[in-house]
Amino acid sequence: MTPDDEQFLRRAIELAAKARSGGNPPFGSILVGPNGNVTAEDHNTVLTDGDITAHPELKLARWAAANLDPEVAAATTMYTSCQPCGMCTGAIERSGLGRIVFALSNNQLAGLKPSGGPPPANLDGPALFDEARIPVQGYYT
Repeated sequence: MTPDDEQFLRRAIELAAKARSGGNPPFGSILVGPNGNVTAEDHNTVLTDGDITAHPELKLARWAAANLDPEVAAATTMYTSCQPCGMCTGAIERSGLGRIVFALSNNQLAGLKPSGGPPPANLDGPALFDEARIPVQGYYT
């Protein structure tokens, strides 16, 4: 962890505090391009937007995918106040961002929350492989 990494993480933490003061869950993120400049930043707006997907990591991954060339995205770092959730991690991977630096781990975050929370999704599958593979087969080649 470099002093620059710590500086950028502190900005993400400031954005988390901004989210909380605005009535949202306390999460913030920034993107730092290959030149070392902040290219985008955002904070959680799940409650004020009424959108369960309004995580800053997801919003910035969408922004990166729409606005950065693949080479620039690969050389861009996301700094975030907390380790991205599964939804955000998937979006970050698809956006092509090259590096993620986070302050709190998911385990550390869990230790700061009361026990409970929403139950995990009940997944049931795989099923109908022969039918489901038809629209997918050959797409990725």
